[in-house]
Amino acid sequence: MTGAAQFEGNGTGAGSARLPRPWWIYRGTGLPLHDIELADVLPGAPPWRTFTGSSASVDGDGTGGAQAPVEPPAPPQDEAELRRRLGAAREGMVADPTEVDLVNAALILRRPLLVTGRPGTGKSSLAYRISRELGLGRVLRWPVTSRTTLSSGLYRYDAVGRIHAAATSDSRAASPAPEGAPSGAGDAPSSDIGAFLELGPLGTALLPHALPRVLLVDEFDKSDMDLPNDLLDVFEAGEFTVPELARLRGHRPVVEVRSDDPDRTVLIRDGRVRCREFPLVVITSNDEREFPPAFLRRCLHLHVREPERDRLADIVAAHLGSRDDDPRVAELIRLFAERSAQENGLATDQLLNSIWLATSGAYSRGADWEALLRAVWHRLDGVREP
Repeated sequence: MTGAAQFEGNGTGAGSARLPRPWWIYRGTGLPLHDIELADVLPGAPPWRTFTGSSASVDGDGTGGAQAPVEPPAPPQDEAELRRRLGAAREGMVADPTEVDLVNAALILRRPLLVTGRPGTGKSSLAYRISRELGLGRVLRWPVTSRTTLSSGLYRYDAVGRIHAAATSDSRAASPAPEGAPSGAGDAPSSDIGAFLELGPLGTALLPHALPRVLLVDEFDKSDMDLPNDLLDVFEAGEFTVPELARLRGHRPVVEVRSDDPDRTVLIRDGRVRCREFPLVVITSNDEREFPPAFLRRCLHLHVREPERDRLADIVAAHLGSRDDDPRVAELIRLFAERSAQENGLATDQLLNSIWLATSGAYSRGADWEALLRAVWHRLDGVREP
């Protein structure tokens, strides 16, 4: 792949390359940074990546006023989700220095990070590891399919629902409530536009936050051919307009809408959302297609190779606990690394599945173990008969 800054990592590192480098903010361990505050150490953005995010403040009458402070901190990431994706944070995790270099460069340059590699190499997990380590809260996830559009990532507007609510309101207004009905029984659902508009994950990431939000754009190579080019202007401008709200700005300059964060609403002034800190965007791709040069130029590119034995051992320990004293685990890791090389790459969750079968007590190992292992460690580029 050409057109972007490219680095390759194999998940191992060597010697002093594993030690933290002086310029690193993110260190690749996944352990929360208790000794520093990101706001204190994050350098200012380059002049060409400086944004002037603004929002709306609310006056006493709720109609809005001057520009407001930044959005409140991101809600915390669900701990069960973190454990499912990353396992437990542990001391001594092996950090790939190339990966850490690229994450820090993307953070400092305020540029998206395009992460390519085979399925199961931990591309999506990187976004969660960054967020946990830097204390950036809930990861905003935008799963991409062939039907995904730029608009769906920015916001969703339920025009049909609003029309139905307005019609219901008119109907109930024309019909008085039955005698003896409790107060409010005849109330119609609100047709206020804010109740029918919700920011998507990309739109929420572009709100004026004091610290960058982490946005995971997952499986980007599944997108329609036009989506990479459609993203260019948003990535460059760090802002977007909601036409449905912009049309109302003459008499309704501030509208409260839902964000992609659960149970949170935000205020949008004049139909425009502007970021203050460009989000840390992690875009994953299984390397199944090429992207336009104009898109690649705006990204840093990290290609992730299959992890080798040290990294596999760390992943197993994070998810299943330290099992250094169990020879079955070390043997399975060795066999898995060899099989992965033979089969053009396997996914790390296939290794975790096999170790759980072998060590949890749920399976009684018998003569058919090799056949079962072959089934668990099946090829990812098409199932082949044994």
